[in-house]
Amino acid sequence: MSKDIKIRKGLNIRLKGEAEKTLSKAPRSRTFAIRPSDFHLITPKMVVKEGAKLQAGDTIFYSKDNEAIKFVSPVSGTLTEIERGAKRVITRLLIEGDQQDTYKDFGKLDPSSASAEAIKELLLNGGCWPFIKQRPYDVIAKTDSEPKAIFISGYTTAPLEADLDFTLRGKESELQAALTALGKLTSGKVHVSVGDASSPLANMKDVSIHMVKGPHPAGNVGTQIGKIDPVNKGEVVWTVAAQDLVIIGELLLTGKFNAERILALAGSSVKAPKYYSTKIGSEVSTFVYDSGLDEENVRVISGNVLSGTTISPKSHLGFYDNTVSVIPEGDDYELFGWNKPIFNKISPTRAFTFSWMMPNKKYELNTNTNGEHRAFVVTGNYEEVFPLDIYPLQILKACMVADLDQMEALGMYEVAPEDFALTEFVCVSKQPHQAIIRKGLDLMYKEIG
Repeated sequence: MSKDIKIRKGLNIRLKGEAEKTLSKAPRSRTFAIRPSDFHLITPKMVVKEGAKLQAGDTIFYSKDNEAIKFVSPVSGTLTEIERGAKRVITRLLIEGDQQDTYKDFGKLDPSSASAEAIKELLLNGGCWPFIKQRPYDVIAKTDSEPKAIFISGYTTAPLEADLDFTLRGKESELQAALTALGKLTSGKVHVSVGDASSPLANMKDVSIHMVKGPHPAGNVGTQIGKIDPVNKGEVVWTVAAQDLVIIGELLLTGKFNAERILALAGSSVKAPKYYSTKIGSEVSTFVYDSGLDEENVRVISGNVLSGTTISPKSHLGFYDNTVSVIPEGDDYELFGWNKPIFNKISPTRAFTFSWMMPNKKYELNTNTNGEHRAFVVTGNYEEVFPLDIYPLQILKACMVADLDQMEALGMYEVAPEDFALTEFVCVSKQPHQAIIRKGLDLMYKEIG
């Protein structure tokens, strides 16, 4: 039985360059990279040294705060470089991949009959625990806590985001294995949200299915948590990305850590936007240049255009990302752009722009913020696109002044930076909302834990 969730507040940003639903295998990457910065607040402790031979699934490092949380190699090959930054902080681990992967065997496990302890041990040793995040704080889940519920979003609404109905097709057995296993780790429910009944996740057993409708951010797991079972002080919920369920399920069914990703290469600057099958940490150039770019002055984003990270085309795919977006760089300026009617930009207001008259039009937007950073202006725009039962402007200001009491009272425990990506997009003050929320969450984690 499903429970419908209808989101009314939000904004759909329709961009040109959506990936066509055709799947190609990306050329084999020569090198693969793991960046510890992808794992927020994790301090890595190395297990292997430069020159070490690795199988896919071999532990590379573990968390300094919890040795049980292991991070493994996505491929077999040789660890060629441990790159360090200021104060010898590890910034990147570079692996030169073999022509064909060999896998470490962790042993199969039947999730329907296995105990919670056995499942947790396999996820930790097999490198799949980092896929499980917790709220509050939006960090990798603690191993000694039990969540009151687990949430998976199978519905995407972010602009140019990979279509999960397409990427999960044919993976039903792995999805079911992962969901059954996760259900053993909580005394509450496993909540799965989908867009319609055709989703590969719609007919899963041992879960509570929710049909979600509405504009972005309806597909954000934080929005769904707020509508289904909000996080209160002292409570913990876990979240897992839908594609990561496939890797978890394959570990259970085969005993192997298969870091395969189906990602969407999208954006108005891509000649042939489509889907690619690749590996976590692979070189972005293997698929970006395979599809070709329409122009040179572009920005490559690992993730979606609202919450992704800017990278070089010669860089590597992020650990959690299943979308690479390429859009024009906005380093040019329009003469009197503020003082004339605008037809080629989207806006939640009716001032200057006419996007409200063409709700289905797709736009070719660049990275220009169309204004400079300035003090907060109270406009009410945030509330129009923010569906959580939280005051967005007030919680942002509480984070900026580091007022822990106000942050707690205003609902900081249930938010993550991506929940404020849309308010950042519509912000006339050009404030970095996601960075402000991230800084506030880190302060709470340090002071409250």
